[in-house]
Amino acid sequence: MNRYLVVANQSLDSDELMELVRERVAAGPAEFWLVVPATPVKDLASNAVPIPMPVMGGIPTLPAPPAEARRLAQAKLDAAVRRLTAAGVRADGTVGDPDPVRAAEEATATHEFDEIIVSTLPARVSRWLHQDLPGRLEHKFHLPVTHVPARDV
Repeated sequence: MNRYLVVANQSLDSDELMELVRERVAAGPAEFWLVVPATPVKDLASNAVPIPMPVMGGIPTLPAPPAEARRLAQAKLDAAVRRLTAAGVRADGTVGDPDPVRAAEEATATHEFDEIIVSTLPARVSRWLHQDLPGRLEHKFHLPVTHVPARDV
């Protein structure tokens, strides 16, 4: 049985990732452990808009608390596990540290994997690609790393 660690957040429900999962399942027995880093809400692509300059007497917007980031990540994880298991795929997972490398470390401390799959937003908006996450994971864990960019946000 091949065991795959999937690190994803905003692109967890992408068609591109689902296609890769189908390919891995077709190649033989497989199970997937999904790690969804609790990306701070301010760092989500849907919030990547210019912040207006503060206006005298304006109300400052406070960043969403870490609990909101965890709640959003858990909702994504739950939906992905439901979608995969409904398709007959063995899948489970957890919400991880906001830092995707630390999130992967947490997973590898308790599970063994044959490959790491990193799903990211398109290169033009992906923080993880700008931080060379696939390369960093490969260097740290000495496992094959497959990068799956989503075509759309």
